[in-house]
Amino acid sequence: MAEASTATATPTLPADTLPDTQPAEACPYLDAAWVAQTNGQRVTRVGVDTRFDPPACVFWSYSEDPQLTVLVRHMPSPDDAVAVVDWAAPIATTDPAEEPTGWSGGRFGGDGRAVYAVQKDSTAVVVFSNQEQSLKAELVATEVIGALGL
Repeated sequence: MAEASTATATPTLPADTLPDTQPAEACPYLDAAWVAQTNGQRVTRVGVDTRFDPPACVFWSYSEDPQLTVLVRHMPSPDDAVAVVDWAAPIATTDPAEEPTGWSGGRFGGDGRAVYAVQKDSTAVVVFSNQEQSLKAELVATEVIGALGL
């Protein structure tokens, strides 16, 4: 996949910032057909938020709520990246997430949703899914990390 543009990204977004998406034809680093197969729902719409570097991607199915939200955060320090993970999947109250090798964070699945959030050095990757299986969010996070060469 093509590399994401970094021209409009804002480096000072708080750790707990969610995407404010604009309609897009595609996510620059995740294929919609792959997302549909992996998360188990047809993708009917895609949105991106270019305040993030690379852009945050949001995928919808037929529901008003997103089926999948993906954030990649390049933070000023490893502690700031941990803060992103701790916001999304509090390490103290979720199960450990340790994939791919060298990444660590938290994961949760249940109550109609899942999250997989990991960090390595000053980079954090967060995936929210409307499916209860955190494995699906983990597969997406692993794909994003590989696609972006993180």
